[in-house]
Amino acid sequence: MNKYLRQLFTAVVALFVILGLSSTIIMAVRANALNNDPRNARSLYHQLGAYRGAILASDGTVMAKSEPVNDAFKYLRTYSNGPLYAPVTGFFSINQTADRGLEASRSMLLNGEADSLIWQRVKAMLTGATDQGASIETSIDPKLQQVAYDQLGTRDGAAVAIEVSTGRILAMVSTPSYDPNKLATHDTKAASQAYNELSAGQNSPLINRATSQLYPPGSTFKTIVASAALETGDYQTDTKIPAGSSYTLPGTATQLPNAEAQADGVNGQISLQEAVAWSSNTAFAQLGVKLGASKVSDMATKLGFGSTITIDGTESTGTPMTATASTFPSDPTDDKLALASIGQGDTTATPLQMAMVAQAIANNGKLMQPTLVDRVRAADLTVLSQTKPQTMANAFSEDSADKLTTMMESVVTEANPQLAIDGIKVAAKTGTAQIGTDNSAIDGWVIGFAPADDPQIAVAVLVHNTDVYGSLAAGPIMRAMMQEALQQ
Repeated sequence: MNKYLRQLFTAVVALFVILGLSSTIIMAVRANALNNDPRNARSLYHQLGAYRGAILASDGTVMAKSEPVNDAFKYLRTYSNGPLYAPVTGFFSINQTADRGLEASRSMLLNGEADSLIWQRVKAMLTGATDQGASIETSIDPKLQQVAYDQLGTRDGAAVAIEVSTGRILAMVSTPSYDPNKLATHDTKAASQAYNELSAGQNSPLINRATSQLYPPGSTFKTIVASAALETGDYQTDTKIPAGSSYTLPGTATQLPNAEAQADGVNGQISLQEAVAWSSNTAFAQLGVKLGASKVSDMATKLGFGSTITIDGTESTGTPMTATASTFPSDPTDDKLALASIGQGDTTATPLQMAMVAQAIANNGKLMQPTLVDRVRAADLTVLSQTKPQTMANAFSEDSADKLTTMMESVVTEANPQLAIDGIKVAAKTGTAQIGTDNSAIDGWVIGFAPADDPQIAVAVLVHNTDVYGSLAAGPIMRAMMQEALQQ
């Protein structure tokens, strides 16, 4: 072989290697991204022409399904009680890629393209049967979801309920909501118009406020500061800590007051339990500074702050459903640490995150991975996967959890008796975060769990931009959700 033939042979081999690598990248590494690209018309027709699997509530209620239609796309995605379940399902649209909810996180399973469904596809091809996607069975309790949705009504807010021992999400509501059916229509003009209207502005109904919006958590964050204090071993429920009617933020002339006279304590001192019960700002601001940013931040991190939380799905099943990372300030000055310790300033959280805090306290300090899907079934009803409970972190000791529970019970028995439920012990922490220009508005919060002596359900409720305390805005919603869950 002469020199030129060797060079030609080398060039041809190199080109084949490049072709092989590029094909591998396109067909394997970038397959999901290319399939989900809205410019990919072939993928769109393929997905709309497939019998997409159903999304079901825990009792079998159909939240989303595909129905045969007489047009080029063959099947139309429909949503029963669409606005109620929209934060869970997301939407499947003719001209917008599924980018949220289970429609996105389980897209490959729903449309039948997942690797785990290869034998289903082969069987359909050999028998001539319709190739069907898998069905997704969720942990959502329809009655609990409905109660939370009805209670929030027209207000801007969110509610999350979690099964304490497993992390299963029993309800996830975001208001205002939207109807996915308007986006699922095969009328491309109508679908585009609906999407443009729904996505406009910062208050878009398409935003899942339970997972994707950050709010100052107010006094609900005091549970995290209290847990950090208990874990040092230097504090008990009856330990006296500095309080007072007002506290000057370190290095400033800014005065931090309390909302209730009982929160002032006696002679400038208050027990840790009374500080939680009456939500003493002056006590917890000083306690946060005394503990130091490192201890408070470490506890917040153990409970999930600072990290994006995956709720459902993987890259192999679609676009994972995640919750935005909640925040606690890094290396704050003492004045900012004082504010952060009462859930103001640079501290922000999602409602899901605060529901997880309540769940960890109720679960002896063990933080569970939140999940939304119980199992996945193929069209022949065989189970493809089943979710098992997973521990995210052992955030604090059982002893600390017991003490926190006692303190949170006193929030109800002493300061907020309207949150009590006959015959059931309730543990809660209310929160009222000041927002807006000149602190002119309020984010009303409550987190809690019940029964306090045998926890089953943990709840977080946020009412955004309200004008009353969290105990009045969010408290009744939590109480109604607990009553519904515990009477079943």
